[in-house]
Amino acid sequence: MTGLLSLDNLKSHVGAGEIDTVLVCLVDMQGRLMGKRFHAQHFLDGAWEETHCCNYLLATDLEMATPDGYAATSWEDGYGDYVMRPDLSTLRRVAWLDGTAMVLSDIVDHHKHEGVPHNPRTVLKRQVEQLEAHGLTANMATELEFFLFEKSFDEIRRSGFRDLEPISGYNEDYHILQTTKEEVVMRPLRNHLYASGVPVENSKGEAEAGQEELNIRYADPIACADHHTIAKHATKEIAWQHGHAASFIAKWHHDRVGSASHIHQSLSDRNGKSVFFDDSADHGMSGIMRHYVAGLIQYAADTTYFLAPYINSYKRFAKGTFAPTKTAWSIDNRTAGFRLCGEHTEAVRIECRIGGSDFNPYLALAAQLAAGLKGVKDKLELPPPTAGDLYASKRSRDVPSTLRAATEAMRKSKMLREAFGDDVIDHYTRAATWEQEEFDRVVTNYEVARGFERA
Repeated sequence: MTGLLSLDNLKSHVGAGEIDTVLVCLVDMQGRLMGKRFHAQHFLDGAWEETHCCNYLLATDLEMATPDGYAATSWEDGYGDYVMRPDLSTLRRVAWLDGTAMVLSDIVDHHKHEGVPHNPRTVLKRQVEQLEAHGLTANMATELEFFLFEKSFDEIRRSGFRDLEPISGYNEDYHILQTTKEEVVMRPLRNHLYASGVPVENSKGEAEAGQEELNIRYADPIACADHHTIAKHATKEIAWQHGHAASFIAKWHHDRVGSASHIHQSLSDRNGKSVFFDDSADHGMSGIMRHYVAGLIQYAADTTYFLAPYINSYKRFAKGTFAPTKTAWSIDNRTAGFRLCGEHTEAVRIECRIGGSDFNPYLALAAQLAAGLKGVKDKLELPPPTAGDLYASKRSRDVPSTLRAATEAMRKSKMLREAFGDDVIDHYTRAATWEQEEFDRVVTNYEVARGFERA
């Protein structure tokens, strides 16, 4: 695809003076790009094989703190190195930065030279391997929702993140006039991503003032997560270049709808033929699809942490906001946690609507695949679809409503421990409990304003 580079392509561009910088990146636990900027010639001279990074990068939080309680690394162990091995299949131009290319890296233990189990890309790769062992492949797509704001990141930070003003003044869902006003950011975002090898389909206004949605063509799980991560990073950088801030926080204001990242998913055989579609079956859903969706529903609570990793993530789950509160499935119904799309067509698929815009796509996709494959292996029975307003349903199970509840469900999950390994689940359980501990110790503006005089 346009924008992707081979090592020989890169050599030509460097020799012609067109590329002088290579970003060698890893994806951290929060789904962010971390890494180094290499002079392009030094990258070609040897760094394309490997470089190093501190192992705390996979044991930190949004603030880059160094929490205790991780088995993988600590002050006691001295915070050593990991090896970053560039995955040259991800080498691409960064069209929105002058003279720049990018490559994503896999993370290898410095001593054993084995993949680091809790590295998000490794977690997803192992679930893809499990699928392949059963003769299956997956197609997945994520929708990216986010808000654009009038001011820049720096202006908003200096104001204490108060008086936030979205870039528009009214709900712009599918609104062409209002989104035309935002093309100063969205047009270069679409075009630069496409020129960088990310197969963007479209963008649209979402269901709130200043809210956008970016849609990228489905792909295999690793490519899908790579595209998501690069697109999220590009959105922030391109908005910054034009004097605006783009935020992927799940719920930035209690009176506004939140931002989601829905996951579309289907399975195929090794020849690329859908194993989800059966024209003779109800809704066109094959037996394998029914088992897979049953797994997603059965283990929805277990996997919620990987779809909603922060305290704020749970503020999004509110009725009447298009964010689900129930784990049931339904047919083309946006109040359900899982929505059947493409009924009775070869494009039949399931959409998980639980995930927020703040998730790490590698971990979120891995958790979905693990739950679905468990359903297939155990031949779980899919209950009948629900109908109507699921916010009012008394029969369907709730999505965990707090980080504490989701953390406990993850910690106790036999399915996830079997699929990911005890070390990985313990690692992310510590990440979750740290988030809770940090919030619990902070006195919020809400508490002060509510109780300062009246308590």
